[in-house]
Amino acid sequence: MTNILQNNPLLIGKGLPPFDLISPEQVETAMKQLLQELETELTQLEANLTPTWSGLVEPLTALEEKLTWTWGIVGHLMGVKNSPALRGAYETMQPQVIQFSSRLGQSQPIYKAFKALKNSQEWSSLESAQQRIIESSLQEAELSGVGLEGERLEQFNRNRLRLGELSNKFSNHVLDATKAFKLKLTQAEEIAGLPTSCLELAAQTARSEGEAAATTEAGPWVITLDYPSYIPFMKYGSNRPLREKLYKAVVTKASSGELDNSMLIEEILKLRREQAQILGYTTYAEVSLSRKMAPSVEVVEQLLEELRQVSYQAAINELEELKSFSQQEDLKHWDIPYWAERQREAKFDFNAEELRPYFPLPQVLEGLFNLAKRIFGVSIIANDGETPVWHQDVRYFQVRDENEQAIAYFYLDPYSRPAEKRGGAWMNDCVGRAKLAQGVRLPVAYLICNQTPPIQDKPSLMTFDEVTTLFHEFGHGLQHMLTRVDYPGAAGINNIEWDAVELPSQFMENWCYDRQTLFGMAKHYETGETLPEHYYQKLLDARNYMSASGMLRQLHFSLLDLALHHHYQPLNGPQTVQDVRNNLAKTTTVIPPLEEDAFLCSFGHIFAGGYAAGYYSYKWAEVLSADAFAAFEEVGLENETAIQCTGKSFRETVLALGGSLPPMEVFKAFRGREPKTEPLLRHSGLLVKA
Repeated sequence: MTNILQNNPLLIGKGLPPFDLISPEQVETAMKQLLQELETELTQLEANLTPTWSGLVEPLTALEEKLTWTWGIVGHLMGVKNSPALRGAYETMQPQVIQFSSRLGQSQPIYKAFKALKNSQEWSSLESAQQRIIESSLQEAELSGVGLEGERLEQFNRNRLRLGELSNKFSNHVLDATKAFKLKLTQAEEIAGLPTSCLELAAQTARSEGEAAATTEAGPWVITLDYPSYIPFMKYGSNRPLREKLYKAVVTKASSGELDNSMLIEEILKLRREQAQILGYTTYAEVSLSRKMAPSVEVVEQLLEELRQVSYQAAINELEELKSFSQQEDLKHWDIPYWAERQREAKFDFNAEELRPYFPLPQVLEGLFNLAKRIFGVSIIANDGETPVWHQDVRYFQVRDENEQAIAYFYLDPYSRPAEKRGGAWMNDCVGRAKLAQGVRLPVAYLICNQTPPIQDKPSLMTFDEVTTLFHEFGHGLQHMLTRVDYPGAAGINNIEWDAVELPSQFMENWCYDRQTLFGMAKHYETGETLPEHYYQKLLDARNYMSASGMLRQLHFSLLDLALHHHYQPLNGPQTVQDVRNNLAKTTTVIPPLEEDAFLCSFGHIFAGGYAAGYYSYKWAEVLSADAFAAFEEVGLENETAIQCTGKSFRETVLALGGSLPPMEVFKAFRGREPKTEPLLRHSGLLVKA
């Protein structure tokens, strides 16, 4: 055992991962041994259970944490350092991990012990965090099939294995399809309108593809479907046929050939519905909402419909205005980003590219960290080199409290690497907070973005959207890192209902428009000059530009997700997935999707992430986050004492309490009342004046 442990860092089981020692070849050996050991431990635990906190929850938590430590590292590397070898190992071991998780979740002795603990005398003396952990453990067991027997149990477990396999395959197909598309440009007319930053990245990509002589000025240039490459081309490229080609490549990604996800979608939806019905629910959406803040599908649809009614006509008006501006009656999907950017430039007299030089990543981080100090009283110190990382661009930071004591740490992996890193941005926990015999174990977070990488001798010059994305993920990180809950099952984001978990992240985005915050970080990377005042005013003016269209787009995704998981009958129903989308598009889009649009084939959030029948969570939590930010607006954003006082309250409730209380109670503890939709509509410029 000692020998294997020495040779296999994936079996250490605690602390920070030694990324410099970990290789894909170690995954199978480590996981096989670990699962064998955990099986033995679980059998012993079941045989010697006492239905008390120390006799049940503590040993069970220790067992679960061994699995999540090792398998969590493997899952993290699948997202940030994907490779054929790692993929192979993951696909080999995933079924065994799911089988063990099913065995654990369906353990009758453990379930009965949790029930006995809830009905024991000890229950009344437990803290709310402990009670919530016990209640959610009972619910998770029930949703894991603890009440099933015989053929129904076997079918449930077969489906669970297959769903894990399908989800992983879906994600890999999207990554491979993104990586496979390359648009090589060599002619001046092909790159007309593109800003220097876009050409620099395209030339750098060309060099990485073997075009050693590629230059910004002379090309060749390679455009990819990775967002830092794709989005600027769509906004600035005046070559319309190429915009059309790129747009169609994006909306048909992973929808043909070996990487076709369309049949996977059908099977995923079928199996999810089957799982729901085995558990006694009618639809998967009902299962999903059983562990969320929203009480029912109907209540969610009602909120989304209210927002749709407010934004639909406004979005039609925005399109009409854009047609008038472009003097083109027949605007296509690939024309919208281009003409919207031209209209924004004309309306507000600036383009987004002009701001890039004012947002170099080091300066943005300084501004973000100053804000965290200002409103939450925490200091963030660079700790690079203190621990191994998975890529040379990854940074490591320490978070300190008012007494200069370390309270948390985080990794930051900021740049896009389309060959090995999946798209999007996310926060994940590396280590969770816990009170152990030797003291408090401090939380550690992974913050992952996919922003424009540094080019030659320039730092990463960020778009304003990339800035808000970084603030968003940092908000998730703060909830993980500033938790005061000492029980892993409810610390940080654990045990927080999914539709409340976006509250801190979306809350942080609002600060990008705060005068003090913005001027604190927006400094020219060469001259150090602060962003001129007129740009700030233009940013504020442009904040709600096309906001109804943006709102409608999110509502389209949210309602589509619910329709597929609640109303749609997979495989044998009267409609196809595409029919469902086309129907919904009549009331949630102002230009219907193209016939070949297969966007669902790359909708990883709901088919390979945790947002199935939960994509609405972004909008649900945005109501909470806008109202939370309104608390700061009400005391006056220039009123330093009041801001610090309100920040302290936010930190002690939303950021500190984690999953120890229901989210509505946490919100009311901060705000003194239930949330209102008015701040969200006001921030979106959609508040209808009486």
